[in-house]
Amino acid sequence: MDRRAFLTNSSAKKKPAPSRHTFRTLSGIAPYAGQWATNEIIHLLKRTMFGAKKADVDFFSAMTMSASVDYLLNVTAGQTSPPPPIKSFDSTTDTAIATGQTWVNTPPVDSNANKQRRDSLKNWWVGLMVNQERNILEKLTLLWHNHFVVEMTTVGNAIYCYQYNDILRKNALGNFKDFVKTVTINTAMLKYLNNYLNINTAPDENYARELQELFTVGKGADNATAPYSEEDVKQAAKVLTGWALNSSAMAYQFNVNKHDTGNKQFSSFYNNTLITGRTGTDGMLELDDLLTMIFSKEDVSLTICRKLYRWFVYYDIDATTEQNVIAPLAQIFRNSNYEIKPVLSALFKSEHFFDAANQGCVIKNPLDMLLGFCRESNVVFPNAADYTSNYYMWAFINSTVTKMQMELGEPPNVAGWPAYYQQPQFHELWINSDSLPKRNEFTDLMTTTGYTKNGKKIIMDVLAFTAALPSPQNPNTLIADAITYLLRMPLSQQSRDKVKTDILLGGQANDNYWTTAWNMYVAVPTDTANTNIVTTKLKSLYQYIMRLPEYQLS
Repeated sequence: MDRRAFLTNSSAKKKPAPSRHTFRTLSGIAPYAGQWATNEIIHLLKRTMFGAKKADVDFFSAMTMSASVDYLLNVTAGQTSPPPPIKSFDSTTDTAIATGQTWVNTPPVDSNANKQRRDSLKNWWVGLMVNQERNILEKLTLLWHNHFVVEMTTVGNAIYCYQYNDILRKNALGNFKDFVKTVTINTAMLKYLNNYLNINTAPDENYARELQELFTVGKGADNATAPYSEEDVKQAAKVLTGWALNSSAMAYQFNVNKHDTGNKQFSSFYNNTLITGRTGTDGMLELDDLLTMIFSKEDVSLTICRKLYRWFVYYDIDATTEQNVIAPLAQIFRNSNYEIKPVLSALFKSEHFFDAANQGCVIKNPLDMLLGFCRESNVVFPNAADYTSNYYMWAFINSTVTKMQMELGEPPNVAGWPAYYQQPQFHELWINSDSLPKRNEFTDLMTTTGYTKNGKKIIMDVLAFTAALPSPQNPNTLIADAITYLLRMPLSQQSRDKVKTDILLGGQANDNYWTTAWNMYVAVPTDTANTNIVTTKLKSLYQYIMRLPEYQLS
């Protein structure tokens, strides 16, 4: 695929489904032994974080590739949680808590309060991504949101939604089997997929089906018919009877009188496993039996490794990649008793991850695009103590992302965002005649006038961004460095020369025109006329770069 051609053609026709008998690259998960320089660091950071800030690139340049991956995977979320969302909104109904205080432990008084709290939760989540630490946690939390999907509006209860977000980040890099168990009895998931209604006299198969089809076993590399049977879904639903919601405690509970105590017989796919029915609180143990049975199938490791691959590497998994990458990663997953970290460590340190074919080949999702812009451009948000203004700014980003068809907390269905599963387009779904202009409108706004709310503004400080580059006084190196940090595909020398002449030199033939203007700005920043000229040219330069099709690629 010609990446630039697709991005410049919003009416691109659908391609035929990718062939399972071809290959893009023959590389596998052998340790990467190639160059470790700025390009490779930026590739790693753009895939594992939201954008690659120059300060972060400089930080990891002092480390080896292996040490950098280890650092990024050093997440302590299982021990701590970030400060919870607060009541940042004025409300005449949500009077149980004061403005500026967290609401996560106080039941709301009505549905309107719930909506306001859900909105503040989503905005808070954006803030965590904007202010992420130097690790993979926020990218992983979003990935697991797209895997263990709940739609927050459907869940309704904002406290349940917060509890859901909390378990995503606490389990993001832990044991996947434990993660699945935690998700199964999570309040938001119980509500979203109706398992809180699943009782012995009226089994509800909704969660039992998605547990196998989407969360664990899957449908194979080609999304074929599920290997388990319809009877397996029914039996799993019986195992899961009795789990319910305690609305007063805002927690899950197990109702022993609503649990099916009979034996549950599974198909030959599960080796004809029989889960013995239990009574009383022992009925809860049947969930462990069910997960042990499910995780005995290699399908689970293969399905999850494909999910990780599509999120971090590339959308198409051809037959060669299945053999050279997915299968060995799945073996690592099984050998490590389904620990997530060893799999990601092997992937990010592999020759396949750094293969040239896997760089600059993925269209950024809207969150990646907007958050990457804010972080890479060093957009300064209001002081942390000004929580009202910060929540306004995060709400602006969230609403803009929503307009680009990626509403945080609200994937369109239980399968997640189509860009990660819908063949044959996959990530191409992010770009269309409606979404691409909105992407350009955002970068145009943020590089020129910025966004203002409540008397505060967020904007790309083009002077500060440029000053941080190695040789901003040289128009050739300035353009080269800007391309290095902002784009993942090179521009021809002809294109660079045209940008230099038309924008930085204003049609002049001599590079000294820009050098003199920049040096004068540095020496006398109070020279308003010259500073305005420099600022205007830099805004035009970055606006131009961010309007290039290549800017949409990671």
